[in-house]
Amino acid sequence: MNKQIIEKVRENTPLIHHLTNQVVMNFTANGLLSFGAAPVMAKAEEEAADMASTADGVLLNIGTLTPNELKAMISAGKAANQKDIPVVLDPVGVAATSFRADAVKQLLNKVRPTVIKGNAGELAHLIDIPWKTKGVDSVGDGNIEEITRQVARTYQTTAILTGKTDVICTSETTIVNKTGHPILAKVTGAGCLLGSLLAACLTTDDSIEEQALTAVQFYGLAAEYAASYEDVQASGTFIPHFIDALSLDAEFLKGAIV
Repeated sequence: MNKQIIEKVRENTPLIHHLTNQVVMNFTANGLLSFGAAPVMAKAEEEAADMASTADGVLLNIGTLTPNELKAMISAGKAANQKDIPVVLDPVGVAATSFRADAVKQLLNKVRPTVIKGNAGELAHLIDIPWKTKGVDSVGDGNIEEITRQVARTYQTTAILTGKTDVICTSETTIVNKTGHPILAKVTGAGCLLGSLLAACLTTDDSIEEQALTAVQFYGLAAEYAASYEDVQASGTFIPHFIDALSLDAEFLKGAIV
């Protein structure tokens, strides 16, 4: 983890344009604000490209996708590509329905994502590897490092597989991260918020390997720290502590979780 990346984000307060899951918009906005970046959520096709053009990063999350939102995502993604603004694609539940699968194909044909982030089932689907899923959740098992590498190679991007163990793959490097806490699996939108923080970290001038590792490792440490509070019973008491933890110093979190 490179703490200077987080410091740069907090100094510059990058604007992250979200075309994201309607279920998690409030949680995502509050989490990103706590981390130190600024959210904007503009999903109308009529303004998506303009907003993306003025943002510092773009997050495309298909969690509650509609046909009109898909058009807006394509417009925003294209505008970001034209200005070399980083784009994170989160293909939530891509294996669940043919509509989602077709939508992601359209996005990948028309938009060049800086990072594709998803769980094992989602990334496996992108490279036609059978994997058991349940709705938007991954419940299968297999070689997660190889899946992540294949996604990175196939789409010539950085791929991040999230779960109990996170895997980050670029064309040159494979990195494994083990920070995190099981309670995150009980929080709606935990993965979606990680995508938002990742987009913020991608706005710095550091290597993409450092940016990606910093985002996922910090996020996991914040979850571990929040879960350590004595009053945390389950996800309801965890969430406020977690939002607070996202504002903390990276070195403090590393020292607190021993």
